[in-house]
Amino acid sequence: MSVSAAWSFPTALRLRAGCIAELADTCARHGIARPLIVTDPSFARLPAFDAVQSSFDHPVPVFSSIRPNPVGTNVADGVEVFRAGAHDGVIAVGGGSALDCGKLIAFQAAQARRLWDFEDIGDHWTRADSDSIAPVIAVPTTAGTGSEVGRAGVVIDEATHRKVIIFHPKMMPVAVLCDPELTVGLPTALTVGTGMDALSHSLEALCAPGYHPMAHGIGLEGCRLVLEHLPRVVRDPGDLESRAHMMAAAAMGAVAFQKGLGGMHALAHPIGAVFDTHHGMTNAVLMPYVLTANRDAIDGTITRLAAYLDVPGGIDGFIEYIVSLRADLGVPHRLTDLGVDADRVGEIAAAAAIDPSAGGNPVPFTEALAAEVFLNACNGTLEGSR
Repeated sequence: MSVSAAWSFPTALRLRAGCIAELADTCARHGIARPLIVTDPSFARLPAFDAVQSSFDHPVPVFSSIRPNPVGTNVADGVEVFRAGAHDGVIAVGGGSALDCGKLIAFQAAQARRLWDFEDIGDHWTRADSDSIAPVIAVPTTAGTGSEVGRAGVVIDEATHRKVIIFHPKMMPVAVLCDPELTVGLPTALTVGTGMDALSHSLEALCAPGYHPMAHGIGLEGCRLVLEHLPRVVRDPGDLESRAHMMAAAAMGAVAFQKGLGGMHALAHPIGAVFDTHHGMTNAVLMPYVLTANRDAIDGTITRLAAYLDVPGGIDGFIEYIVSLRADLGVPHRLTDLGVDADRVGEIAAAAAIDPSAGGNPVPFTEALAAEVFLNACNGTLEGSR
């Protein structure tokens, strides 16, 4: 028999408006008596943050010194706070940056080795002291990264200006509370950027050549949910039903990309590290250029996706649909509109070709192809791409 695979599935997840009120009980159920809340500074200032604290009968300490693209210093500072407060668990609240940073703090707090020794290369994760990893409860406040159901965190190594993926199975949060009410106050650009990130996860998973039919099926429905409900949320930010569907889609995307990612993420990682761009918005800009570059290899897959979505015209119709959707949502057509410098093509292409996500691209994502896609995306040249 030629079929062989090793699969895993996410953790316990509650999706309901108002479920943030269950946070204290969730901590108690998982034996967390002295939690540290890890969140980003912008969310800590929002009225919605009061709902996080109000679940408890006492103020819970907060660490919020996190950049939009977290760096190693953010994790190190959080570890110091965690140790000084003798905390026994983390409540990670926010978008992907806060969720990743929270997971990394809980992971690193009791490790003897430096963070970079656990980069997701080979079996480096086995270097960690698994028994000392603190539990995490994840509370996403955006519908994008799906980090709430992931076993890894992304952080920039300031010394190399490189986004590094740290992986360990026990980084998976022990519980997730998805409360769509917490996402209502997001700025439109952030709603769009995170939503397009969720789409990129499911879409790249569909295109990845690996065998994982469960992830493939989840990615198919994840694409549908985003494409149906993201425009609704942008039109009506108070649409809690569509916001709940978007939170489900975000988690689904993170499950789906167990099958693989590809050129969008391989390029978005170094672009974000060098130019500090929003990760989801970077993926959104790159999306049609990478689809076009992979066209011959993904024709059948995208044609089936288009049929499922009732989008006419096969793969060409789907790419046109994505370009139109981006315009309607206010996504720029060119990377240069995000402040990206096309003259850095050599640096970005070299990093993209060795990014772990490149291995899931349906055609070899060589340095030459990465450079071509990058320049096309900088120049807005979609016609004539591969």
